Amino acid sequence: MLVADANLRDLGGLPTADGRTVRTGRLFRSGYLCDLEGPDHAILEGLGLRTIVDLRRLDEAQQRPHPDLDGTEVVHVSVSTDDNEFAVLANRMATDPAAIPGPDLIADYFRNSVRTRLDRYRQVFDLATDPDRHPLLFNCTAGKDRTGFVGGILLRLLGVTEELTIADYLLSNQVRRPWLQVREDQHRRMIADRLGIEPGDVPDEHLVNTRAMLWCHADYLAASFATVEEDWGTWEAFRRDGLGLDDARIGAFRDAMLA
Repeated sequence: MLVADANLRDLGGLPTADGRTVRTGRLFRSGYLCDLEGPDHAILEGLGLRTIVDLRRLDEAQQRPHPDLDGTEVVHVSVSTDDNEFAVLANRMATDPAAIPGPDLIADYFRNSVRTRLDRYRQVFDLATDPDRHPLLFNCTAGKDRTGFVGGILLRLLGVTEELTIADYLLSNQVRRPWLQVREDQHRRMIADRLGIEPGDVPDEHLVNTRAMLWCHADYLAASFATVEEDWGTWEAFRRDGLGLDDARIGAFRDAMLA
């Protein structure tokens, strides 16, 4: 199941390290949903969602509100602040597109989602791991960064390997490629105008930060995973002491999600 325009897809279908498979039809991830029409909207309605966990800031949610879905509770849990690393990078790029190392800054965003923003995410994981809340969808604006972090942590908690989890995260590049390429080309033209050159002559170093903002990179999610291990030692310690998911909750979640 895939709705490309909203980066909407099922989190299930992946094998775990112990030979089981993540069930489909229970957890979904996406970007904003308000523009879905016709068959795409029918797919969304057909998911039978009990819960949507909206990870966006209030202003984002107000600009692109969720469509009304019968029987679906929307829970807003804003997980990032207005001055996060993406905002810092965007502000710097407005005056100098090559001013700071964007990839390092975005990797810090993912690292700090574990290190300094985890308290914002605990409610998200409490909701997502509650089988009584399923089918559940979690989303942000693009469905790649905040949503990618949540999806990555959930898959690792279910026992999916880091390699397969990162590959799933990178699917957003494929799903959203036409949109991403249009935005990258727009940035290229703006940079060319600023430099007084043709778009085709823009040096690659001037596009590093643009590409860091737009595209998913394996190093980003890997930075989150490395921080879990650096700060908590093991994933079991992280889910118990970091996320506050006790043995009963994680057991029920795994029973519901694994076949």
